[in-house]
Amino acid sequence: MATAETSRSALWNPERRTFTAGLVLVITLVAFEAMGLGTALPTIVAELDAQHWYSWPFTVFLAASAIGTVIGGRQSDRRGPAVPLLLALPAFAIGLLVAGFAPTMPVLLVARVLQGLAGGVLIVALYVMIARVFPEEHRPAAFGALSSAWVVPALVGPVVSGVLTEQASWRWVFLGLAPLVCIGAVMLVPAARRFGARSDDPPVPRPGLPLAAVGAAGGVVALNWAAQDPAVGSLLVGLVGVVVLVPSLRLLLPAGTLRARPGIPVMVLSRGLLSGLFFTAQAFVPLALTVVHHYSPTAAGVPLTVGSVGWTAGALWQSRQRELRRERVVAAGFALVGVGIAGLALSLPAWGPHWLVFACWFVAGCGMGIGVTSTSVRVLALSAAGERGFNSAALQISDMLGQAALVGLGGVVVAALATPASPTAGVAPLDLALLVAAGLAALALVRATRNRTS
Repeated sequence: MATAETSRSALWNPERRTFTAGLVLVITLVAFEAMGLGTALPTIVAELDAQHWYSWPFTVFLAASAIGTVIGGRQSDRRGPAVPLLLALPAFAIGLLVAGFAPTMPVLLVARVLQGLAGGVLIVALYVMIARVFPEEHRPAAFGALSSAWVVPALVGPVVSGVLTEQASWRWVFLGLAPLVCIGAVMLVPAARRFGARSDDPPVPRPGLPLAAVGAAGGVVALNWAAQDPAVGSLLVGLVGVVVLVPSLRLLLPAGTLRARPGIPVMVLSRGLLSGLFFTAQAFVPLALTVVHHYSPTAAGVPLTVGSVGWTAGALWQSRQRELRRERVVAAGFALVGVGIAGLALSLPAWGPHWLVFACWFVAGCGMGIGVTSTSVRVLALSAAGERGFNSAALQISDMLGQAALVGLGGVVVAALATPASPTAGVAPLDLALLVAAGLAALALVRATRNRTS
């Protein structure tokens, strides 16, 4: 079993420490931008006189990310990860600059599209680089470092964004990060030159992949639209999104994913289901605490931060576990997320122990930290060199679609069964359904592992 010292030495030895530092810096900056935008957005739309465009900076970013993810995976397999990585970083910085100087909302949306495309390419190229730079036994530590890069932005990102918006300008939320992204790019250049060349293992031909990427982006937009505004019209838009997504998924995901075939397919499916369960339950935590238990908006957001800390703790724990079967670790992740959701359900009624949310959402965050990270480790371990980009992109697509689909469905359920003034009647059945799904997924993974070893 790997020790903490072994993990640290793997990350920070002379061959890899510049890459590790660049990886952590770049992901931290991307996370700061993601966590800070929500705080600055009310001021942005007010200053640009674009209140009716409020949700679109998020929506177009997510849609562009879906396309960028597919492009990044394909180019990483064809040309190696160096080219897409070193193009995506300056493109992301340019997107930040355009957003920071945007005079109107349409210009800001163009900037968000550029950021989304670059961000999608970036994350997949970094996944493939991790597989190139680190031996298999040290990849859990690398993914643990990647997850830990989110914890500081989760804790202080909204606060820093708020201070910048109030004391200077919301534009510095974007402009202040651009030079640092360029520094991160420079730090990644040596590793990209050494490990980022094209693989000798040729990629599998995949005709129609760009069109499928566009279809996925359209489906993501439709599902998020339905999630943000649950209503009959939005439901129809969401259904159209599903119709567009189904044929796209046949090309974008490994064969057998929707049937949970052992190996890479079940890991890709688990990634989407884990994210969908966690973020659907989390979406209604602030609502329940403010309406039912009369928390202030600031206090109601604390469990989300606690969950982020738990996520990092889980990711760091799994980084030391090299001998455990990853399928069983992912099953444990589902179980812990289920425990967290059960705590939410118990705390929902007015007589419920509202303090339980904080402890249980830390547990759920731990489940995400060990589960999501383990899907990445296992998929890279099972992937041929010429397929790492495609399979890493599939993980990201599954993650995005799992969130979009289940959050959208959750919004429809809560809107149908409850009112904003009394959400318990809708949120409680939703949490129970999510709990059952988490339990069934954990049991299915354990059973599949036993069948393969018997």
